[in-house]
Amino acid sequence: MSLLFIEWNADPTIITLFGFPIRWYGLCFALAFLAGFQVVSYMFKKEGRSVEQADQLLLYTMVGTVVGARMGHYFFYEFPLLLADPVRFFIQMITPPFSGLASHGAAIGLFTAFYLYTRKHKGQSYLYVTDRIVIAAALAGFFIRFGNLMNSEIIGKPTDLPWGFKFLRDYEFNPSGLAAFVVPRHPSQLYEALSCLLLFFILLYLWNLKKEKTPAGFLTGIFMIFVFTLRFFYEFLKENQSSFENSLTLNMGQILSIPAVLFGIGVLYYAKRKA
Repeated sequence: MSLLFIEWNADPTIITLFGFPIRWYGLCFALAFLAGFQVVSYMFKKEGRSVEQADQLLLYTMVGTVVGARMGHYFFYEFPLLLADPVRFFIQMITPPFSGLASHGAAIGLFTAFYLYTRKHKGQSYLYVTDRIVIAAALAGFFIRFGNLMNSEIIGKPTDLPWGFKFLRDYEFNPSGLAAFVVPRHPSQLYEALSCLLLFFILLYLWNLKKEKTPAGFLTGIFMIFVFTLRFFYEFLKENQSSFENSLTLNMGQILSIPAVLFGIGVLYYAKRKA
């Protein structure tokens, strides 16, 4: 075991005001939407579209993200509870605080929300919208995974690497809470956060080359392939989120990433054909 590691003891709560805790994850979630709105507004202005359209798209995006991520977590990772106690399953799913959110579910919720948005805005094609949103989504992914890091959740497997984090506030794999039993682990949240930030700059650069003349679906395809290919391999470094995954050859995150990558390849092929 390496003697080099980083002790991570970040407090998930920034400050408590009038008995109400302000948490890093909530702040990061809000920053994800705020930054995303600024990015989409910037692109719409450059392409001659109104900011009001960006406002409406933000509303669809927020609802699609939260509803999709919440439902995705329960249907993908809490499915045994649905089989055992359906009533409790649905009550927990709609009861705050919403601590369980799944990125694959968020993706499904977003694509559904964009379909509803484009039905009301005939001047914008479906892939036109997704091509702009995925740029903002990449930046949002950075903030959300940073929030996971501040929460000491979705942690990685033990490692000997010098950048391993000792998550002192991890009580899932160290129920005793004793620092002596904490081992260095992969900071998988940081891996994904930095990957999303890199993807954001790549997509923004590619959009800036042609702006509204960017082939429809081109950026969406790159986003899906990049994010979910890395997600597939990052899962090898992460602890499973549900116990039923321990008996699977591939965990749920990897199983769901395969069709997402294939979808991205299909969209990218379509964009190349229609360019």
